[in-house]
Amino acid sequence: MKSKSDVLIDVKNLKKYFPIRAGMFGRVVGQVKAVDDISFQIKRGTTMGLVGESGCGKTTVGKTLLRLYDKTDGEVYFGNQEIFELDKKELRNQRHRIQIIFQDPYSSLSPRMPVGEIIGEAVREHGLVPENRFDEYITKIMLACGLQEYHKDRYPHEFSGGQRQRICIARAIALSPDFVVCDEPVSALDVSIQAQIINLLSDLQDEFGLTYLFISHDLSVVEHISDTVGVMYLGSLVEFADKREIFSNPLHPYTKALFSAVPMPDPTVKMDRIVLEGSIPSPANPPKGCKFHTRCAECMDICSKEAPKVSDINGHKVACHKYG
Repeated sequence: MKSKSDVLIDVKNLKKYFPIRAGMFGRVVGQVKAVDDISFQIKRGTTMGLVGESGCGKTTVGKTLLRLYDKTDGEVYFGNQEIFELDKKELRNQRHRIQIIFQDPYSSLSPRMPVGEIIGEAVREHGLVPENRFDEYITKIMLACGLQEYHKDRYPHEFSGGQRQRICIARAIALSPDFVVCDEPVSALDVSIQAQIINLLSDLQDEFGLTYLFISHDLSVVEHISDTVGVMYLGSLVEFADKREIFSNPLHPYTKALFSAVPMPDPTVKMDRIVLEGSIPSPANPPKGCKFHTRCAECMDICSKEAPKVSDINGHKVACHKYG
């Protein structure tokens, strides 16, 4: 069993609510519970996949972990440090160790800067390498990410979508991070290019000892790259387990429905598709009890009255009254 020191990211009861304002004076009339009391750990050198429907709060989790958003409540430990207790100077010193790769490689790159400057700007700002080794270092990072040295003087509009995402990855990796949030990094790319980028991320993880939070709605991609998987629904983490365990034995009714929608490459295999009834409730006004009970085929009386506690079944965590 791994020790506590092997845990790089430790999230405890994290909440992130966004205020709903109305009226002339912008009075707060409600809260959007984007992330509602979730807990998980990511071990060093591993990848946690975070899946769920659009709007369930996946990206908000990633941005809150990086302190791009302030938390509403809870704790986020990066190593032994609580990220939200760092002052501005301490956060700046740690900033290069936690990076993000955004979903859209088109809008996340400055069109007015050449690629070499895009990748090297933050490296120079943080003083990570001496000036006399700067050019050589940027070249090394570019080559590791499948780019060529002559690409340094070119601009983003001269590259394809896959190459632009390689530039975004190189920009993050150049800062020697320990932890990288990959926010749907392949969803904007052609399927043929997606595999190349996923394999690149895996190779870079092995080479640089990186730890990933991989946010995606594509379960086949998550199954390929992840070590552990968390399933989110309406701001809550409903299931968390080792990848093999959760794909072979999903416990939560929502996870079962999600996994039943994954297309199978073998046409002879017939999947029992679970179709969810109704629409996703509003995160500003979630249902009482279990948030999923309004769409759940296995709903019991207690589900509409009481929120389920997380049950730990040999390391497989699930928030459902069936296992309480």
